[in-house]
Amino acid sequence: MLRITVHDNPECLTFQLEGRLVGAWVAEVEECRRRTLAGRRWPLVRFDLAGVTFIDAAGKGYLADIHRQGAEFVASDCLTKAIVAEITKSDVPDSGRPQRRLMPHPQHHTEK
Repeated sequence: MLRITVHDNPECLTFQLEGRLVGAWVAEVEECRRRTLAGRRWPLVRFDLAGVTFIDAAGKGYLADIHRQGAEFVASDCLTKAIVAEITKSDVPDSGRPQRRLMPHPQHHTEK
């Protein structure tokens, strides 16, 4: 199961993913991304992976593809940080274009 929540604000468009980024869910994320971006231009597209519990080979491939298209990632645990590091370390900046980097996940404070 995968939940996709889109956060639309002037600075960036964030796709918040929660659950397992696997198999057929990868196609659902791409369809959501395409529908959301249709006819729009965004200064920044970000994928929040903090709620992702598992990523298979198809999910890793998809993240690598959208990273090459300029997407940034938010990751907060060892799994997603390691996958994002693996994806982004192989990218070499070309002709002065800045390399996209991992964005730290904002800390959440909860009241007791």
